Amino acid sequence: MLSFRGGVHPRGGKKLSSDNKIVRLLPTKDLVYPLSQHIGAPATALVKKGDRVLQGQMIAKAGGFVSANIHSSVSGTVKNIESRLVAGQNKVLSIVVENDGLYESVDYEALKKDVNSLSPKEIIDAVAEAGIVGLGGATFPTHVKLSVKEPDSIDYVLVNGAECEPYLNSDYRRMIEEPETIVKGLDAVLRIFPKAKGIIAIEDNKPEAIKAMKACVSGYDRISVETVKTKYPQGGERFLIYALTKREINSKMLPADAGCVVQNVDTMHAVYDALYNGRPLIERLVTITGETVNKPQVYSVLLGTDLSELVDASEGFNCEPGKIICGGPMMGIAMADYHVPVAKGVSALLALKEDEVPEEESACIRCGRCAEVCPGHVQPFKLAELARKNMMDEFVQNNGLECCECGCCSYICPAKRPLTHRIKTMRKTALAAKKK
Repeated sequence: MLSFRGGVHPRGGKKLSSDNKIVRLLPTKDLVYPLSQHIGAPATALVKKGDRVLQGQMIAKAGGFVSANIHSSVSGTVKNIESRLVAGQNKVLSIVVENDGLYESVDYEALKKDVNSLSPKEIIDAVAEAGIVGLGGATFPTHVKLSVKEPDSIDYVLVNGAECEPYLNSDYRRMIEEPETIVKGLDAVLRIFPKAKGIIAIEDNKPEAIKAMKACVSGYDRISVETVKTKYPQGGERFLIYALTKREINSKMLPADAGCVVQNVDTMHAVYDALYNGRPLIERLVTITGETVNKPQVYSVLLGTDLSELVDASEGFNCEPGKIICGGPMMGIAMADYHVPVAKGVSALLALKEDEVPEEESACIRCGRCAEVCPGHVQPFKLAELARKNMMDEFVQNNGLECCECGCCSYICPAKRPLTHRIKTMRKTALAAKKK
């Protein structure tokens, strides 16, 4: 079975929502669009207070090459441009739109493309215009990933359908319910890379998704579906590349250096939507789940919707959650306040019971389990201690930058030490120092 060295097998939790069809949810409150909801420079507002906007209208323009356009997901009036709380629990300058409930849109028909007649540059430009970013969580602008200097050097376009993060089911439901959109999006991307093969990777615990995707790729010579081992973090770029191609990359390399471009399945759906339907990225799938949620569900949500509306649609909580996380339990961010907008990178809200929250940490017992499971081949216990002591140079010398922040070490640690958090914090500091 295709896989990588290391990794863990956390409790899945996927059955809570995996069998429920996607439900489309329309917002009832104001829509909030943070100007920074992607990796790179913040977008620049194109509207002002009092302006009327249409659904699909660009309301903020990319602030540079590594940035992304932002579009209104509803029609209505700009109430204000102000700082608002986001999922990371910090405040970001945001455009607030009062929804008029009419959903009057720009002319999507005029924005549709004849994909077969498009040049590679025209495809990339259309993706950039639509404001598409990586929807697996990284939110890296997709047009940047596709803008490879030498397109002929790319051998593989890998589509991540592993969805290895516990509890999450958005990609799974998309693959079952709309597989053709993923395949057509990938087929369009392959027009940019004439020598590349497209591979859709799905973990072996998703047989229905594998069946649906294989049925869709049967007429495409350059696209195949591969089954990978169910293991976390199988969907990480480095590990997916190794599992499928046996090529290795490190922190100093990009996937393109190994002849690969890696995209998420829902990102491919967004590419399809932009090219074939003329719709920019104004909607995404979000999983609301956890043992404390009354009705776990995958929702299709207009960007800017308040996350609390999804909780309400799931009939709230059956008990007070011990912790609420934006994203999954391994790489998600704890939230004290979930009254935040659904931005491009918001994939899930997970509400854990009190007894599912890690206990207080105790002293390291030098068991070495964290090093055994680390897919980045580093020694987390050592790096975390260097980080705690603020020894940045030694941290870097001990390959601290090779950490992928997957959370395996914290998950497996019997002492419940916050290894990932400490390493992640020092890694961020070291990377910032490196750029100076």
